[in-house]
Amino acid sequence: MKPSSPEANSKAKSKTRARNCAVLNLLGTPGLGSLVAGRIVEGIGQLAIALVGFGLFTVWIIKIFAQFYGQIDGNVEVKPVGWIGLTGCLIFAVAWGWSLVTSLSVNREERDKAIAELKQPSPPPKL
Repeated sequence: MKPSSPEANSKAKSKTRARNCAVLNLLGTPGLGSLVAGRIVEGIGQLAIALVGFGLFTVWIIKIFAQFYGQIDGNVEVKPVGWIGLTGCLIFAVAWGWSLVTSLSVNREERDKAIAELKQPSPPPKL
């Protein structure tokens, strides 16, 4: 098979797509790579969990700054809010872990497809 043949080109594209999905999932936003890979339910679930975790983390930051700026005036009682940030980080970590599992699954599927194509007997060349 020539490197420029459509079969070789589609194999390279599928490997590249699987790699790009993993990179997007793990280094970008959990769930986006899963959506690109065609895993709609998993991608939406990962995005939703990541957004909830990020939202809790953002609420924690706002509460911390409100307390810090309130202490300048001296009229705010300091309350423990660290659990909000920790919970948000843990929830986001769950989304990231789920996207890691999905990325490994997508790469494993592409590898298994490539191995199955190699095991298929090729037609004899025409003379």
